[in-house]
Amino acid sequence: MTYSFRTSTAVMALGVGMYAFAPAAMAQTVVDFTVAEYSAKTGPYFQEVATAFEAANPDIKINIEVVPWDTLLQRLTTDVAGGSAPDISIIGTRWLLDFASQGVAEPVDSYLTPEFKSTFIDTFMGPGIIDGKIMGLPVAASARAMMVNMDLYDAAGATPPTTWDELYEASKKIAALPDTFAFGLQGKEIETDAYFYYNLWTHGGEILNADGTSGLASDAAITSAKLYKQMIDEGLTQPSPTNYNREDVFNLFKQGKVGTIFTFPMLIPQIKEEAPNLKYKILPFPEAGAKATYGVTDTMMMFADSDAKEASWKFIEFAYQDQYREKFDLGEGFLPVTKNVAALPYFTEDPDVAGFAAGLPYAKFAPVIANWEEIADVTVRTMQQIYLGEVTPEDGLKAAAAAINKIRGL
Repeated sequence: MTYSFRTSTAVMALGVGMYAFAPAAMAQTVVDFTVAEYSAKTGPYFQEVATAFEAANPDIKINIEVVPWDTLLQRLTTDVAGGSAPDISIIGTRWLLDFASQGVAEPVDSYLTPEFKSTFIDTFMGPGIIDGKIMGLPVAASARAMMVNMDLYDAAGATPPTTWDELYEASKKIAALPDTFAFGLQGKEIETDAYFYYNLWTHGGEILNADGTSGLASDAAITSAKLYKQMIDEGLTQPSPTNYNREDVFNLFKQGKVGTIFTFPMLIPQIKEEAPNLKYKILPFPEAGAKATYGVTDTMMMFADSDAKEASWKFIEFAYQDQYREKFDLGEGFLPVTKNVAALPYFTEDPDVAGFAAGLPYAKFAPVIANWEEIADVTVRTMQQIYLGEVTPEDGLKAAAAAINKIRGL
């Protein structure tokens, strides 16, 4: 970070001669803001907002540090342990409970006026409420959906699927096309577990059972994992999914090489910029007895040990103005978290956005539980082992459920 302190005061030396004295320069409060990197646009966008804020508030300096998502949690954890945490940060909402229970997160109820609170869509405020306190504000939101390459479907004589059986049959036809992969399956790094949850939920399974134990040993979970493994073994996915992260799969799709992927709205502006001639459709996830999509939010969190809370909150309120939220959501491809932006024609009339937003009534969120990242990592490693053939779906998921229950003390 640029500064290791919170407030700096520059004082001009006393002059002599014609300058009997020089007035002290304005005291400047420094706010350290750690930004999660969504795309190449993220850093420049927040710097633009910070510059506008500083022009209106010359007594406050906003220091922005952009950190990639795959290293963000470790970076924040290290900063907290070293006593150098930022004042505010974008975080994955799934981390919020751990930060709150450790006393790292600052409740914002006392800062949040009724007027400001009313600007948010209630659905996205919920994940930030822990033990009745608002521990952060939604800063980004998305839902997931299926995206199909219509040129490949048409060439294969396949119909876009509504069920998993239909996806399997369509994938066999598309895989027969030259230089084409039918189904893009990620198995590396961030959200490998999410790709499994899509399958699990639409087969009627759950991450956690009603009693809080892991749902990964359920029949639905085993059926879902077997389906992915079968598609890998039959060459219906790209080779070696564990070598492909989310962006790798998306790049294959943008190149016109993949028939079907599961994705989020952020991919839409990328396609329009990088592959404007790609013919695609946004559809609900295939079903096997249940409807589901993954609802995801990220959170703007203020740190409890910040020495610049008032200045930090002033910047937060500034950054949530409609003009900035509209630019952020449109630029990054998010669903809006504020009501005024959600009412814009783009979000109510655009068929791509509507395809993602349609799933919100049955969206599922990652459970807000302690040690979620550790639990998710167990799922990721288990799915990788299944994909590689190191364990059977039955043995791998039963072992994963036992490990998760141990983590949860159940």
